[in-house]
Amino acid sequence: MKPKELIIMWVKAFNDADVDALADLYAEDAINHQVADKKVMGRNSIKQMFIEEFAVASMACVVENIFEDGQWAILEWKDPLGLRGCGFFHVVNDKIQFQRGYWDKLSFLRKHELPIPKL
Repeated sequence: MKPKELIIMWVKAFNDADVDALADLYAEDAINHQVADKKVMGRNSIKQMFIEEFAVASMACVVENIFEDGQWAILEWKDPLGLRGCGFFHVVNDKIQFQRGYWDKLSFLRKHELPIPKL
C-alpha cells in the first residue's frame, strides 16, 4: 500500500473516532510526536492517546492536500473550527512507523474551551 492510501484510511478512522482502526495503522513500535506534546511511543500508547483525546474534544480532519514521496506522506489539514496543521507520516511495511504533527495547541484549547495549562 502506498503511504498516501494509508493516510486516507487514517483520516477516515480519525473522523470516525475509531481508535481501534487508528491503532491498527501503526507499527507495534511506532512513534507519534505531535510537537506541541511529548512523544508517544508504541502502538498501545498511541491508541491510549487517541482514546484520551477523543474523550475531551470532538475533532475532525478535513484534507487539504496529501503529498507522497517514497515512504513518506504529508497531510495538510484543516478542521471545521478553523484550525490548520500538517502531519508527516513515515510508512514502512504498510504501517505508520513515525508520525510528526504541527498545529497550534493554544488555539485548539481555546476553540474547544479546554483549560490552558500553566507554565
